[in-house]
Parts: sequence; structure tokens; C-alpha cells
Amino acid sequence: MGGVEDDEPASKRMKLSSEELRRLSNGSTIKEPVAGSSRDLMARPLQSEGGEEVVGSKGVIKKVEFVRIIAKALYSLGYIKSGAHLEEESGIPLHSSVVNVFMRQILEGNWDESVVTLRNIGLTDERTVKSASFLILEQKLFELLDEEKAMDALNTLRTEIAPLGVNDSRVRELSSYIVSPSYCSPTRSPKQDTVRARSRSKLLEELQKLLPATVMVPEGRLEHLVEQALVLQRDACMFHNSLDKEMSLYSDHQCGRDQIPSQALQILQAHTDEVWFLQFSHNGKYLASSSNDQSAIIWEVYETGVSLKHKLSGHQKPLSSVSWSPDDRQLLTCGAEEVVRRWDVSSGECLHVYEKTGLGMVSCGWSPDGKWIFSGLNDKSICMWELDGKELECWKGQRTLKISDLEITGDGKQIISICRETAILLLDREAKVERFIEEDQTITSFSLSRDSRFLLINLLNQEIHLWNIEGDPKLVSKYRGHKRTRFIIRSCFGGLEQAFIASGSEDSLVYIWHRGTGELIETLPGHSGAVNCVSWNPANPHMLASASDDRTIRIWGLNNLSTKRKEPCSNGIHYCNGVY
Repeated sequence: MGGVEDDEPASKRMKLSSEELRRLSNGSTIKEPVAGSSRDLMARPLQSEGGEEVVGSKGVIKKVEFVRIIAKALYSLGYIKSGAHLEEESGIPLHSSVVNVFMRQILEGNWDESVVTLRNIGLTDERTVKSASFLILEQKLFELLDEEKAMDALNTLRTEIAPLGVNDSRVRELSSYIVSPSYCSPTRSPKQDTVRARSRSKLLEELQKLLPATVMVPEGRLEHLVEQALVLQRDACMFHNSLDKEMSLYSDHQCGRDQIPSQALQILQAHTDEVWFLQFSHNGKYLASSSNDQSAIIWEVYETGVSLKHKLSGHQKPLSSVSWSPDDRQLLTCGAEEVVRRWDVSSGECLHVYEKTGLGMVSCGWSPDGKWIFSGLNDKSICMWELDGKELECWKGQRTLKISDLEITGDGKQIISICRETAILLLDREAKVERFIEEDQTITSFSLSRDSRFLLINLLNQEIHLWNIEGDPKLVSKYRGHKRTRFIIRSCFGGLEQAFIASGSEDSLVYIWHRGTGELIETLPGHSGAVNCVSWNPANPHMLASASDDRTIRIWGLNNLSTKRKEPCSNGIHYCNGVY
């Protein structure tokens, strides 16, 4: 059976020891088959002394399942004797006798017998039986082709595989394998048996995925349960913000507030008027800020602190926003209804000025490939330019407002802007399709998540709304507590995996919420004026920056961080463990 003729020399049959069989079947025990045909074997319920006995303090873990999963894990880890001893001592076998016979037949290549045994396992779903039979007979076909028995392989396809009525496209593909001579090995490899054994072991893994867990415990089930428990603990942790991803099985996971940046480590004082906007670069190595003093500043970020790199001058009006190029080598600065300037980050040189006669720019942004820039104009249109200033496209009409943010999704397809006081436009520039987020209150600003799936919207009524913008936009969460009555206040995503929401506030505080629960977890005092904008370092979850009407930028870090500068700080006040 199994594609090996009875009169073939014995040397052509695979010979595997009992120990090899155990390893090839992912370590599970395979007992010797009982005498007689596998047709006489019937599935029996797994026996245990405890029956439906449970373990654990909650009474939800069935002892039989628990022991079987542990045994499976022991075999998978290579502890064959320990696994066998657990089966023997507990009286709970990992597999029934008929399943053990089935597994041995697979590994020995007894294909026809294994198909018969499969039906005796006691499966109630005929589709599962046919799908499993298909996998077995497919392996049989390939081994026949490997032995250059094309006619036998064709017969298997016609009389055994095709009648199952499973996966017709795969059946056609298998027929092409038979026709193509490239699938018929002209010579036998010296390692043929080893390769075949591995292939059969892989087949057994596929069958384990297909058959019910009550019949064959899935591979890695215990590991999956433990990982799931760790992830749930981590996600439930309100303050999880650590770059150290190690978690112990010895105790429940819990982080303290010390993982949230809440200590002002540095105060930057280079601006001479209100600081309206700031943003970290994608790689976290730079910070750019813009001010009512008509200047922008590029700051360099070190492990030990932040220092001034370039002060950018040339705008004739206050600067409303900045935008980093995808590679962080260039920076856009936008004047309040004036022009957009493109700067070289390394030299501080202005590379180009984007302007339109009679119109002022109100926002700016980059395409993800860095080849084009976008800008909102005060006539409510949005335009796209090549880097050299050539206008490529302009979307006229009610596309933006005089005071509006502008974002482009990571795939470059959608442009996002505030198009009406209570609505945000999601413009698919390729498909020319427009979607809208409608709010009941006036929208003052918004921020796009790093994965372009979520939008954070600040409203006039002192609420921040989180929207999922995949497909039809859906309101996910609301954050409350900060103060906003007169000014534009900006918020941001941040922390490890952007698990937190931070926002400025008119009461001079920085507010931090847990993104998932919406719970306010921290308020940071220190500024003496309204906090207009915040930015969380994307490369360092322990660094947060805030910009204020008090003309300063504060760099927030961990309470236990001891900061020592490589060079004297000449652009502001520097803290070491919270002390001047």
C-alpha cells in the first residue's frame, strides 16, 4: 500500500525506529498498532481518573485537557520520556489508540490504510474528513511521482483525489505536475528517505491543524495560551511604556507611573514669542518648533538632552506649522497665510519657497515618498507641487479652512484636512472619492496616527475624539479633562505602540490619557502659559515635548532619569533629576 509495490526490494521501503517516529510526529507518543485491521479500531473517549475533574482556583480548567496540553508541550520540547511518564502516571493518554495508529501510518507512508483509519477516528464533519483525505492522497501522489510512477500517480488523481470534490483548482494543478517532466526526479537522492520523512512529518503538522483539537492537540497550544495571557496582562497595564519587552511567567505584569514621562528634564528658551507648534522627526533625532516670532528652530536630540541646531529665518509672518520629510533630511515650514519654505536639515539652508500670487499658505505636508509636497491655501483649495515648485494638481472648492491641519496617509492616497467647521475631508486623490467625518462641535485641530488608521480630533467643547478612518469612519473613544476656550490646542498619539494620548491645555498643563481606556493618568504642571502643542518622540516612548505661550519648550522624561549633558546647555534651563 501507499504507492510501494509488494514486490519492491525491501531497501526501498522507509525504515524508522520508534524513537524517530516520536520525533517526526512532533514528539507525541505513537503506540504500536493493535493486531488486526485498522477498520476494527473505533474511537474511544479519552479516559482519566478524574473524568470532568477541574484544576485551578476558578474551576474552569478541565484536568484532562490540561494534562494533554502539558504532555504535548513536553514532547514538543524534546522531553520524550517525561511526556510518556506523564501519560502513564496520569492515566490520560495524549492520543487515543486509533489516532496513534493513524499517525504511524502517515509517517510510514501507508496512505490507503491511513485514509481508512481517518474515517474510524470519529469525525462528525464530512468536510474535514475529505479535506484531510485530500492532503494524505496529495502526499501519496507526490511520492509516486518522486519514484517515477507517473501512471500510478495519475490513477490516484483520477480515482481517489478528484472524486473527493475538494479544491478543484488544486486538482488541476496536480494534473499539471504529472504532465510536466520537471516534477519527475531522474535519479534518487542519497538522502531521499530523510527528505521524505521530513515531508511526512510536515503533513502530520498540517493534519493536526485541520483535525479537531479533541482528536489531536494543536502544536504549540500551551505556548499560545501562555503568550495570550502575557499579552492580555500587558494590554491591561495602564502604564505599560517600556522598551524592555521581557515579561516574566513568575509574576503578573504591572508597570508603575514611572514609565510615563512626567519630569521636566529641560526647558528650551530660544524663541522670543509664543511657541505655536512643534514636531519630532520620524527617527526621533530632531525636534522642530515654530513660533509667533516668525522663526522656526531645528533642535538636535541626544540621549543626554536637546540642543539648538539651526534657527530658521525668512518668513514675514508667524509660523503656524512644520512638517518633516519622510527621510528627515528636509523640513517644511508654513507661515500664517504666507508661504511654505523647504529647508535642508543638515545645513539650515532654505532650498525653495512655495507661493501663489495673491494667496497665502495655511498648511503643509509631504507625500510618503518625499517627491511632492502638499499645501492648503486660504482660498480653501489644496495644491500639490513637485519639489522644484512646479504645480501638479489643485483641488479647488471647500477643501480646507484658513486655520487647518493637513495630513497625508502613509500610502499617499488620502489627503486629510478640515473642510468645514464641523467636518473633516478624507480625499482619495487617486480614486477621486471623498469621505467625511462629521462632528457636532467646531473642529480646531487633528492628528493622524503613525499607521494612518486613526484620527485624533480636538473640538471646541473641550473634548478630544478618536476616530477609526478605515472604511466608514467610526468614533472609537473620547478624552476629557483639558481646558480650551480661546486658542487652538493640539494633541498627539504617543508612547510605546502609541498607547497614550497627550494634549496641551489652556490651564498651562499637559494632559496624558490611556488610549484604550480613556482614563486620565497624568497632568504635568510647569508651564506658565497655555500649552499649544505637544509631540511624543516616536523613537523614544520616554520623551515628550510641549510648546507654550510662555515662549518655552519643555522636554519631559522619566522621574528616575539622571541626565548629564555632553556640552553645556546654552539655550535654556536644564534639569538633572528634577533639580536646577
